[in-house]
Amino acid sequence: MDHRTFLTTIPPAERTRLTALSDRAGLTHLSGHLALIGLLAGAVFVKVPGWPVLMLPLGIVLIFLFTLQHETTHQTPFRNRALNEWVGRFCGLILLLPPTWFRLFHLAHHRHTQDLANDPELATPKPETRAQYILHISGLPAWRTMIGTLLRNATGRTEYAYVPPSRRTHVRDEARLMLGLYAFALTASLAEGSFILLWVWIMPMLLGQPFLRLYLLAEHGRCATVANMLENTRTTLTNRAVRWIAWNMPYHTEHHVWPTVPFHRLPELHRLMHPHLAEVSPGYVPFHRELIRELSTGVPDAH
Repeated sequence: MDHRTFLTTIPPAERTRLTALSDRAGLTHLSGHLALIGLLAGAVFVKVPGWPVLMLPLGIVLIFLFTLQHETTHQTPFRNRALNEWVGRFCGLILLLPPTWFRLFHLAHHRHTQDLANDPELATPKPETRAQYILHISGLPAWRTMIGTLLRNATGRTEYAYVPPSRRTHVRDEARLMLGLYAFALTASLAEGSFILLWVWIMPMLLGQPFLRLYLLAEHGRCATVANMLENTRTTLTNRAVRWIAWNMPYHTEHHVWPTVPFHRLPELHRLMHPHLAEVSPGYVPFHRELIRELSTGVPDAH
């Protein structure tokens, strides 16, 4: 069965229920995520005993705002469209990820998932050796790409295949505004002789990025380069805490098959789709253990 055939098996009433958006569900989840960020950032700010250790969990909850920004590109976390837009902008500012550019990039990825010629995610090579894997997981290539994209956009070099000419000026202006806000924040911090941005934002983000890289590699890594979403995307079975911090995006095949289903309905969609999934990992540790084995031996797992 391919993903299009699967969708035809869902009755109309069930389709309506699964795709219904909810401000309440989104705001409840967002409140919890922001409260956890605030609690950890506050502890670092007042320098509670052992506060440097807290920069790691703070970095993880900050960097996983990426999964929320990802959801806002589909306008699904909230029913209110403006709320989706502003939350996406907030996340993009924290993550150095321009929201308009990222939406266009990400929707192109959905249109051309695992298409070697057209999927923009495949323009960045994935690790093929253990050394490349370690470098990838460090997050350094990701930061180089994101900062480079921001600077490229700000200088008006926005001729990406997935950015229509009508949106190029907006993409440029968005990047310039973000750079201006970063410059203002840095200047104000230095003028006050404060290192607060370093401790509650910059260092935590650097520490958290490797965890996002580990998470993202499992989504499509080593999946087939075919059009069938049930084969070219992986769902990773994990614990409730990871699903919560990642806004249920470990149910990634389910999301690709039906991207208009909001995050809080993905567990239900998983129960319907599970028998048809071609790529399911029992967890992130097993996935990476097998990936490292493949990179070391060059022999893919038979599955």
